[in-house]
Amino acid sequence: MTSTFPNISISTERLVLRPLDEDDVSALAEMMNDEQVGAWTGVPQPYTEDQARHWITRYAPAERIAGRGLDLAVTEFLTQRLVGIVQLAKTNWHVRSTEMSYIIAPWARGEGYASEAALATAHWLFGDQKFERIELRTAADNAASQQVAQKIGGISEGVLRNACIVHVRGEDGTWTDVRSDYIVWSLLPEDLEGADEQLADTGGFTSYSDWN
Repeated sequence: MTSTFPNISISTERLVLRPLDEDDVSALAEMMNDEQVGAWTGVPQPYTEDQARHWITRYAPAERIAGRGLDLAVTEFLTQRLVGIVQLAKTNWHVRSTEMSYIIAPWARGEGYASEAALATAHWLFGDQKFERIELRTAADNAASQQVAQKIGGISEGVLRNACIVHVRGEDGTWTDVRSDYIVWSLLPEDLEGADEQLADTGGFTSYSDWN
């Protein structure tokens, strides 16, 4: 039987991580059209609301049901505004390992939301789901993403040379693919001990199962 992640909500004092919903279509499309998202991810540019709706209604549910991963909307607790996405992918249920990535909307950057959401997700994975390893891959020049990996206790394991494609927008508005390196980070349950202070300032988090 294929193992799957449950539909869950993970809460911190400032954030709620929950399943993507069709009400997120407009905000998700707007976030994905950001310059930095275009540069560091494989998200198509421009990104349409139809593509956002397909992700929410078809791609994300299929990934969860097949056991490959989980896509969580990161929202502000007070306003319920979409501030980002945490994505789990390439999950190996035998090894109890998964790959984590995150995207934060441009208006919400600089507030520590990425590290807060990633650390809360890691606690849930290691605690409730009994995972033993989380892997993160950051493009060699993506300093912001690397800072998040460090803040949540990630250990740099090495470099995958020429394994990543980033994108550069030219003066005419077109995007060009540029090869780069991946920095590979790992997070194990014991690594969270030094990272817990990152959540202490925001009151910690609790996990609620069976969101739907």
